Amino acid sequence: MKTTRYLPPGLLSFLALTGVFLLPVSVRAAEVGWVNLFDGKTLDGWEQHSGKALYRVEDGAVVGKTVINTQNSFLCTKKTYGDFILEFEFKVAPDMNSGVQFRSEYYTKETETVINGAKKRKFPADRVFGYQYEIDPSPRAYTGGVYDEARRGWLFELKDNKAAQQAFKKGDWNLARIECRGDHIQTWINGVKAADLKDGMTLRGLIALQVHQIGDGSKKPAGEEIRWRNIRIKEL
Repeated sequence: MKTTRYLPPGLLSFLALTGVFLLPVSVRAAEVGWVNLFDGKTLDGWEQHSGKALYRVEDGAVVGKTVINTQNSFLCTKKTYGDFILEFEFKVAPDMNSGVQFRSEYYTKETETVINGAKKRKFPADRVFGYQYEIDPSPRAYTGGVYDEARRGWLFELKDNKAAQQAFKKGDWNLARIECRGDHIQTWINGVKAADLKDGMTLRGLIALQVHQIGDGSKKPAGEEIRWRNIRIKEL
């Protein structure tokens, strides 16, 4: 015979008020350690560098908007991060290039430095550079690939990863994930593994939301937008 167990009304009310019934124990435990980088209302904790693209908050998302005659723009965290898991959702205009920087940097004054032990590179003051999670809605479909912005170029293309290329949802919200553990970098797009590489050039840096430059607007119109929401990080 099946025995039915009842909980006292007082206990039921307590559990409901404390939210115990909202999530299974395993799900609640998995949320431990996550921190929201964006509060959904303001740009507190962020600051803009490099270019003059427009950033605003709308409907719980950060919105980046292209403008003419400026270089690549970056909305950067004020804090730096080393080993972490970063997750965010994004929705991008079909003809717009963008990305999310991680372990990235900028100099406060013009600086010349040596890249890979040989090549010298001069960085203008305030120019953000470093690892980028590519956002690419073009037919090339490299969203989730890893590009070294303003430094070495492509580190992990997706031409040989058809599953990742097909995982991107044009005109819809997409879920991105980046994991950095020492020199091991991995990315995902909508749950599909995109990039997997070893690179230890920079082990700590900023997170930044990029709006790519469009020149004088003759090839791409000003006013295209990308949205980011639910930006959260778990430091390891």
